[in-house]
Amino acid sequence: MKPIICRYCSKEIRDRDELVTASNWFRIRPYHFRCFSLLEQDTKTVAGAWTPINGRTGLVTVLIMVVLSIVMLGTSLLGGIGDLIGILALYPVLLRLISFITIESRLPKFVEDKKPPQ
Repeated sequence: MKPIICRYCSKEIRDRDELVTASNWFRIRPYHFRCFSLLEQDTKTVAGAWTPINGRTGLVTVLIMVVLSIVMLGTSLLGGIGDLIGILALYPVLLRLISFITIESRLPKFVEDKKPPQ
């Protein structure tokens, strides 16, 4: 199994405790939490901003979008426009699922004996 490599510092991410998965326009990238904060400082524009998928903000976003999607697709609220909004609201949910399946599930939750990166 290939190791998960940080896209900022090019070092291995050892567990989920130090992992931040971020997305930017259909791209999902793994980062160390320290590297992600440096990346946010380096980003100059809103269009180039990376948004975190995992963690509390990602969880809140996914929950809100699931509720919005269920409401829009399950009712006739706003008609066809509501259905379109419901489908578009599934985008962050799909990103979270893809991130979990492809990146997070391959890492252990927490490694007790972490050696410093070399």
